[in-house]
Amino acid sequence: MENIKSYVQQHKDRFISELIELLKIPSVSADTAYSQDVIDTAEAVKVSLSKAGCDLVEVCDTPGYPIIYGEKIIDPNLPTVLVYGHYDVQPPDPMELWTSPPFEPVIKTTDIHPEGAIFARGSCDDKGQMYMHVKALEYMVQSNTLPCNVKFMIEGEEEVGSASLAWFVERNQEKLKNDVILISDTGMISNQQPSITTGLRGLSYVEVEVTGPNRDLHSGLYGGAVANPINILAKMIASLHDEDNHITIPGFYDKVQELSAEERAEMAKAPFSLEKYKNALNIADVYGEKGYVTNERNSIRPTLDVNGIWGGYTGEGAKTVIASKAFAKISMRLVPNQDWHEITELFTKHFTSIAPAGVTVKVTPHHGGQGYVTPIDSIGYQAANKAYTETFGVPAIPVRSGGSIPIVSLFEKELKSKTILMGFGLDSDAIHSPNEHFGIFNYLKGIETIPLFYKYFVELSK
Repeated sequence: MENIKSYVQQHKDRFISELIELLKIPSVSADTAYSQDVIDTAEAVKVSLSKAGCDLVEVCDTPGYPIIYGEKIIDPNLPTVLVYGHYDVQPPDPMELWTSPPFEPVIKTTDIHPEGAIFARGSCDDKGQMYMHVKALEYMVQSNTLPCNVKFMIEGEEEVGSASLAWFVERNQEKLKNDVILISDTGMISNQQPSITTGLRGLSYVEVEVTGPNRDLHSGLYGGAVANPINILAKMIASLHDEDNHITIPGFYDKVQELSAEERAEMAKAPFSLEKYKNALNIADVYGEKGYVTNERNSIRPTLDVNGIWGGYTGEGAKTVIASKAFAKISMRLVPNQDWHEITELFTKHFTSIAPAGVTVKVTPHHGGQGYVTPIDSIGYQAANKAYTETFGVPAIPVRSGGSIPIVSLFEKELKSKTILMGFGLDSDAIHSPNEHFGIFNYLKGIETIPLFYKYFVELSK
């Protein structure tokens, strides 16, 4: 451990300057105006992996942006860790809200990061966290302490849905064969209390359309005589939850597994202030499914929420019409074992069945993904926990994320291996927002911690 600390301290200025140079390249995958910058970033990642010690590094063409593959195989009989990350970033907009230009990285101190944080788009998501793994490899190669094989798969389309990643994984299963997948694209509770994300929710996202009369009607001449699609849609949506805020779709909970008392108790160890939570959102009280606390409602329980609703006249002034159509967008966050295709079918069948005879209903699925869970008794989790414990001085707390990362379930399906989410970012790092930043402490602590994961994973695999 002291050797790692010494190496990081000796080279920290270089580690920071290298990351800053990477952050200067505006690799925005969502905007074709930055296409060459995305490609330039891929090349920079390739060069970094080569310098860090990979024996083989390839720029792999895909239908979209290239995937950088690197490997260092020291013994085929030893375990193999596959590191995943992405080099593309979110668009910087709205530009006027940045306190410094998004692609001109600067180091500023904050209350949470008194030692400084790098402010730039991609600093935390995911260039900074991805680059920790590159520097961790450098240390292990330079100190001759790499205990197993390592492979890297760094993509350039994560921020636009990873469309080419499934294509690549399906065609390169032997190349990507591994014993565990390691990702740093999540966060932890605080700089004093590390955590490991052990679960991700799946997603089913649909749009509904309710149609009544064949045209907009005068609300005086026709009101009360024909079904109003907006009124009907509001009633249908309201019926999707009961008085305990349980979802009423038949079969929706059939595959939902209750967490063990042990895992719920571990989750409850995470520091949480309900008053601070309410104050931050300026709400008088929380709201959700009966029988569960806030941190369970937003992570280990499935949900159904309306994300948008519209219909009729919404302009200035009055227009007294009964609209012909009403629309809503609805997302369902799912827990592991709930199949998003099946849930979409259950929703469609139920929503159609509860419509009165005076309207017709159309449900259009948009996209979705499967949930994911890593057991806390797995070798990968135990190795990560031992690594965090050694560098932070306290054990990590397992947490379930309310969000979705569909690629993780893709990896398990195609590569048959578990993923460990070792994040070092904080909720306050403003990813996807103006003034995104990543703490210098977090960046260097990640470089210190990652080699210990390799060490303990190999030891526990024997």
